[in-house]
Amino acid sequence: MKTIVFVHGMFQNPKSWENWVRFFAERGYDCKAPAWPLHDGAPEGLRHNPPAGLGELSLDEIYNSIEAAVTTLDRPIVIGHSVGGLIAQKLLAPGVVSGAVGIASVAPNAMLDFDWGFIKNSAIITNPFKGDEPVYMDAKTFHGAFANTLSEEAAAAAFEQTATHDSRNVLRDCMGASGRIDLERPHAPLLLIAAEEDEIIPADLCEKNFNAYEDADSITDFRRFVGRSHFICGEPGWEEVATFVAEWLEQNGREISPAPQASTLR
Repeated sequence: MKTIVFVHGMFQNPKSWENWVRFFAERGYDCKAPAWPLHDGAPEGLRHNPPAGLGELSLDEIYNSIEAAVTTLDRPIVIGHSVGGLIAQKLLAPGVVSGAVGIASVAPNAMLDFDWGFIKNSAIITNPFKGDEPVYMDAKTFHGAFANTLSEEAAAAAFEQTATHDSRNVLRDCMGASGRIDLERPHAPLLLIAAEEDEIIPADLCEKNFNAYEDADSITDFRRFVGRSHFICGEPGWEEVATFVAEWLEQNGREISPAPQASTLR
C-alpha cells in the first residue's frame, strides 16, 4: 500500500484534508495528514484560543516537523496546498519522497507575480510593522481572498469548519533562504496545479514555478483548473481535482515507487 502525506498550508490545518484522505483511502492509499506545529486541534478552538508562540512559528520549524514525519515512512507521495505545496517541492530534493503534488503552491526562490490580489494579500500577511503578531483570519477576509469563488454563505461555512489564524513569519520565510530550491537538479515526479481565480497564488505564478524546473529527464507536469479559488481543495468540485491527481499518480506509477530512483539521489 502506497502512502500519501497531505500537507496543509497557511490558515488551515488537517481538517481541510478530510475529504481528500477519505477519497484516496478508498483508492487503496495509506493516508497521513500531519498538523503543522501549533495547528493541531479543531479550527474553531484554534481561532478562539490561538496557541502561545503562533506568531513566531517559522517555515523551518514546519518543514522540519513534516520532514521528520515523512522520513519515518518508505518514500511516500506528498501532496501539499499553498505553503504545503512549497514544502512538497522541498522534499523532492533530498529524495525522501517518491513523488509530489503542489496545489496552488507558494513558489520557491522568491518568485513573484504582478497580479494585484497576490501583491495585496502578500503585503498584508508579511507586513513588517506587525512584528510577530499572528495574522488573525476572519470570515470576510476568508471569503474575499481565500474562497472568493464561493457564495457568502458557503464561504462562511467553510471558514467555520476549516480556517485558522497563522504566523506571518511563515510567508516571510518562504520569500527568503528557507524557500530556496535547486531547480536544476533531477527530481522525482512532480505535478503542479493552479487555480484560475486564485487571489493568493495566481495561476500564472504556478505556471512560472513549473517552467522554472530545468531537468528534462525528470517528470514535471502542470494543470490549470478554471473557476477555482485558493480554496480549490475544499470548494465544490474538489473531486475533479482529486480525480486528476489520482489519475496522474496512476499514470506515473512506475516512476513513483518506494524503491529509490537514481535521479533523486544525485
